[in-house]
Amino acid sequence: MADWNDPQRTRPGFGSAPGLDGQVADRTTFDAGLRKHMLSIYNYMASGVLLTGVVALMFARSGAAATILGGGGILSWIIMLAPLGFVLAMSFGQNKFSTATLQIMFWAFAIAMGLSLSSIFLVYTGASIAATFFATAGAFAGLSLFGYTTKKDLSGMGTFLIMGVIGLFIAMLLNMWLQSGPLDLAISAIGVLIFAGLTAYDTQRLKTEYVAISQAIAQNPAVAEQYPLGKRVILGALSLYLDFINMFLFLLRFMGSRD
Repeated sequence: MADWNDPQRTRPGFGSAPGLDGQVADRTTFDAGLRKHMLSIYNYMASGVLLTGVVALMFARSGAAATILGGGGILSWIIMLAPLGFVLAMSFGQNKFSTATLQIMFWAFAIAMGLSLSSIFLVYTGASIAATFFATAGAFAGLSLFGYTTKKDLSGMGTFLIMGVIGLFIAMLLNMWLQSGPLDLAISAIGVLIFAGLTAYDTQRLKTEYVAISQAIAQNPAVAEQYPLGKRVILGALSLYLDFINMFLFLLRFMGSRD
C-alpha cells in the first residue's frame, strides 16, 4: 500500500530551508522527500488500477455484467455514471473532505470503475485485453518518466490538452449519432495521443506541486495544514489513474480482438 506522506512524519524532509538564492539548501533530503512523495502516488495509482482490473474480471465472469449492463436498465446507468460522480466529488470537494474520506472515496471509485469497465470483457477477448494492458503500462511508464526527468516546461500543454479532452468528448457524442467508422478511428488515435501527453504533463505538474508546497512549508510550517500532502497523494494518484485508464481504453480500440 502507499506510504502516506503525513506532514508530521515528513517534516524533516521539508526542513531544508531555502538558501539566499531561493534554492533548497539540503538537496539530498529534499530529493528523498520528492521521491517518496511520487512513489506514494504511483503506489496508490497502481493499487487502484489493480483493484479495478480484479473487480472488472470477477464481475464479468460472474455473469452479472452481462445481465445488468446488457439489460440497459436504471442499475446499468448507475454503474456507468458512478465513476464520474466520484471524480467530480473528489475534485470539487477536496478542500471539504478529510484525507481519510478522500482515501475511502478513491478505493470506492476504483471499485465503481471496475464494475463499469467489466463490459470490455463482454466485447473483447481476454488475450487482447491483457496485451493492451501491458502495452499501456509500458507506454505509461516511459511517458511518466519523461515527465519526471525532462527539463522542458510542459505547463503550456495543459490548456491545450484539456481543450482536446473536451473536443474528444464532443466528437464521441457526435459519432454516437453518425456511427462513422473513420471518425471512430480518428477519435481513438487522437485519444491515445491526448492522454499520452497528459501522462507526461500530470507527472511534471505533481512534481512541481510538491516542490512549491515543500518550499512554502520550509518558510512557514503552518502551510502544511493548508496543503496536507496526504490529500495531494490521493488526488495525484487519481489524475494518473485517469490518464492510464483512458489511454488503455482508446488503445484497446486498436489492439482489441472482438469475441
